[in-house]
Amino acid sequence: MSNTLGWGNLKYTMNTYMAAQPDGRICLFGAPFDSTASFRPGSRFGPNAIREASYGLETFSPALNSDLEDCSFMDKGDLELPFGDPSPALTLIEELTGEILSHGKTPFLLGGEHLVSLGTISAVKKKFPDLLVIHLDAHADLRDDYLGMKLSHATVMRRVMDLLGPEGILQIGVRSCTKQEHEIAVKLQSIPEQIALGAGIRPCYLTCDLDILDPSVLPGTGTPEPGGLMFHELITILISLISRLHIVGLDVVELAPQLDASGISAVTAAKVVRECLIALGRKNAVHTP
Repeated sequence: MSNTLGWGNLKYTMNTYMAAQPDGRICLFGAPFDSTASFRPGSRFGPNAIREASYGLETFSPALNSDLEDCSFMDKGDLELPFGDPSPALTLIEELTGEILSHGKTPFLLGGEHLVSLGTISAVKKKFPDLLVIHLDAHADLRDDYLGMKLSHATVMRRVMDLLGPEGILQIGVRSCTKQEHEIAVKLQSIPEQIALGAGIRPCYLTCDLDILDPSVLPGTGTPEPGGLMFHELITILISLISRLHIVGLDVVELAPQLDASGISAVTAAKVVRECLIALGRKNAVHTP
């Protein structure tokens, strides 16, 4: 189905997150792509599963004492992306992100494998040259290539580092990497309080790979890694960062719903998205002239 706002000639499939409005300051969109998945594919089904699971949640967040219905956000649906070579898909993601930014909105990407973040970050970087990316993940994603491929979910942060330089990335939660990645990752790792204090008014992009959560909390992901965060720990970090930083874009990626027959992983992902939407929407409302 074509988009309703007439932004370019991109093609979409429509299915919206609960309480989405026809227009809003935050713009959700999905990138159902997982062609470079190296272990368990299926994250292309993540955006739709997050939306469907959202209807099992309340719109009110006790943690934030706020309601999603008071949040100014819209949902453009999912981009129709080609399979195989990731370059065309990344171009389409970058194009839509640029359109969202040109309308004065904050892009909020639902993945898809983590590589899709590169498309959105590339567009955000063009508008905000001093961009800082806050990377929440179990994996460093800093390989220069994976099986000979420069564009992979395992190399996404290395490609982001190519764009921003090592001073443009800070990492939280990494607990799996190669020896070579570790040598880079130890210089990029920080804690949320340091990030919030050090970033100031610098434009920041949050990218959250759901495998930062422990597999006991969210088993439905392509590359689960034991030893992760509990749900409330992740939410506390995200709310703190969103509340204290100048967020100009964000994403939640790597839900593979078919890997969890219980459906709990999709519900957990949908609640992560809800908390992020409300936290950012509440902050936007406070700063609206």
